[in-house]
Amino acid sequence: MSDLLHARRALLTAAIFGIAVAGSASARAEDIIIGAATAQTGGLAPFDQPALAGFRMAIDEINAKGGMAGKYPVKLLIKDTRSDTAQTATVAQELIDAGARVMITPCDADPSISAGQLTQPLGIPTITLCGSAPVLPGAVGDVMFGSYPADNIQAAAIAEFAIKEGKKSAYLLTSPDATYLNLPEYFGQVFEKKGGKVTGRGTFTMNQPDFSAEVTKIKNLAEKPDVIMTSAYEPDFPAFIQQLRAAGVTIPVYGADAIGTPTIKGLGSLVDGVIFTAAGYALPGSKLEGFNDAFTKSAGHAPESTYEVNGYEIGYIIDAAVTAAGSADPAAIRTAIAGLKDFEGVTGKITYAGTTGMPLRAVVLMRYEGGEPKYVDAVTPAADDVPAPL
Repeated sequence: MSDLLHARRALLTAAIFGIAVAGSASARAEDIIIGAATAQTGGLAPFDQPALAGFRMAIDEINAKGGMAGKYPVKLLIKDTRSDTAQTATVAQELIDAGARVMITPCDADPSISAGQLTQPLGIPTITLCGSAPVLPGAVGDVMFGSYPADNIQAAAIAEFAIKEGKKSAYLLTSPDATYLNLPEYFGQVFEKKGGKVTGRGTFTMNQPDFSAEVTKIKNLAEKPDVIMTSAYEPDFPAFIQQLRAAGVTIPVYGADAIGTPTIKGLGSLVDGVIFTAAGYALPGSKLEGFNDAFTKSAGHAPESTYEVNGYEIGYIIDAAVTAAGSADPAAIRTAIAGLKDFEGVTGKITYAGTTGMPLRAVVLMRYEGGEPKYVDAVTPAADDVPAPL
């Protein structure tokens, strides 16, 4: 088939499906088509878009060197999920129909599962950009992989830190609306295992602007907890912390990776003392510092978070798998990802071998001080301290 016909078919596919194509206009037989079903609009966009920017940077670098394993050029097809689970399934099917051999999914469990239910029967390796729910592989199957520190690993690291800080009691604020929002329950398991006590629980509905009832409940507790643990994110975390502090409640608040964003940072002194997690921190002279400099030059602005580097690492994880497999076959790529051990990422070693799809890797703890995120520690929880997926 002529290159011209290839180009016409690629352009026709893009026109039919509304696919944004990164790279050359035509896909060749030796190309690896990667479908990216990601949120460019809606509530997940602040997480998906930075991660996608890092991923695209990696793909550009890889293609400049001849492609995956130096010989398989990457064709990246991108579709907007609009932060909607049903739309994610629609988009994933369109990308499969367009020839995707690898699928990238949003930074959330529910839409990633909806995409994975389509890729699993076809054996297409599927990687969530920064989704961290440890239940993901079990809910989908052996094609599903995470890359970011899993919720139970993050929670174990935060709980260990809380005990070291002398915290003896905790209040857990969760929501039934998303798997990620139950991360505090993992925290509670590890916290109590190490001698702490969960003295209260509260719940909220996602996107609710009014936390007054929950704040009043916490304020009126007879026994005030040493810490409030929540994995709420935008817009819920800003609303909660603003109303909590406005009510005069000064109890320390711990969160997770989703509050390491410009919006939360913009709250200034209001979030001082808040502990949260990240995939890495740019210590002077580190690989991450080098990545941040390179990203800034490429994108024209500094990374907003560690989601950019996480997306970047995903590109090279796939490259390492294709190299190990010596093939562009989806089944071979999936097997190779599952066998990666001590992959040298920008943020440190990442291992899939011996896991069910969520990698073993370090968790960085950060604290907001003066409205700025400051490095606290890097923790790799012991395997025995990581709770089983809920």
